[in-house]
Parts: sequence; C-alpha cells; structure tokens
Amino acid sequence: MAIDLKLITKLRTQTGAGMSSCKEALEESNGDFEKAIEILRKKGAKIASKRSDKDACEGIIYAYIHANNKAGAIIELNCETDFVAKNEDFKNLAHDLAMQITAQNPLYLKPEDVPEDVLNKEKEIIKDELKEEGKPADMLDKISEGKINKWYEDVCLLNQPFIKNEDITVAELINEKIAGLGEKIEVGSFSRKQI
Repeated sequence: MAIDLKLITKLRTQTGAGMSSCKEALEESNGDFEKAIEILRKKGAKIASKRSDKDACEGIIYAYIHANNKAGAIIELNCETDFVAKNEDFKNLAHDLAMQITAQNPLYLKPEDVPEDVLNKEKEIIKDELKEEGKPADMLDKISEGKINKWYEDVCLLNQPFIKNEDITVAELINEKIAGLGEKIEVGSFSRKQI
C-alpha cells in the first residue's frame, strides 16, 4: 500500500517519530492514522525499555516562564549524546515538560519518589474519607488503591496527563520521543516557582 507523504508528515509532526518509523507504522496499520499512533507508542515503550540501562549523561537545562511572568519552571532533561541534546525535537520536549510543570505543579517525578510518610498520610486520609462515606470495610483497600493512583496523576510528573494531549501521560510522551530520537531520555530534576 502506497502511503501519502502528507499523512507521513502529519504523523511525524504529531508524534515526533522519524519519517521511516511513521511510514512503517502507517503501512502496518493500512493507513489508519490513529492505529499508527498506537503502533508508534508501543514501539516507543519497547525502545525505552531496551535503552533503560544506557547512561543519559548529556542534555540541557531549560527554563520556561508563563506569559503572565508569575510562574515558571526549570528542568534538567538528559539524553545519551550531545547530538540529541542539540536536536530541535529534544528542545521542544524540554519546553513542553517545563510548561507542564508550570501548569500542573507536580511535587515528585514518579511514584517511587514520594516519601513513605507522605504516602502513608495520604492513604490514611483516603481511608478516613471512605469510612465517612460508608464504604464497606472489605472494599477500603481496593478503593484506596484506585484513589492513590489518581493522586499520583496529580503529584507525579510522569503520571500526569500531558497538557497538550490528555490521551497520553508525560511518561508516554517521553517514550514517543525516545522512539523518535533513538536514545534514552529522562528527567534529571525540576523546580517550579510561582508568585
């Protein structure tokens, strides 16, 4: 099946994946754009897991200030090589992540970074709320687990829905960029300020 170059370009623009990867995904999906996006996402997760043992010792520091000059974020975004650090797609990812941090104010990078005492306190609050709502005692743990996962979406950057496309998480966005750029990418650290 011949794939239209405009469709390949549109997929590349939306996902940041390479032209050949976009063409292959569209061929595999018989021209179905949404299915091609899903194929690229799965491919990105596979590539990310293969590259997880690599060192991401290059990268950039990127700062974003909101238009009202009252909030901003700075992020350290790491990759494997200086070549990728200078890539426009990588810089755009840093911009999007800094904007995400400014808008959504995550407190931690990932769930494993949440201090145990903070997590235990949140679990306690949730269980107390559920008891007050009259939820059955045998269901408290299961319901609490779902609420904790929802809480992670609020406080952990990688678990948050991406502000430009809420169908994917920030972690999935990063995996898409890993697939497109072919290198390990990870957030080193971030900070947010607001007046």
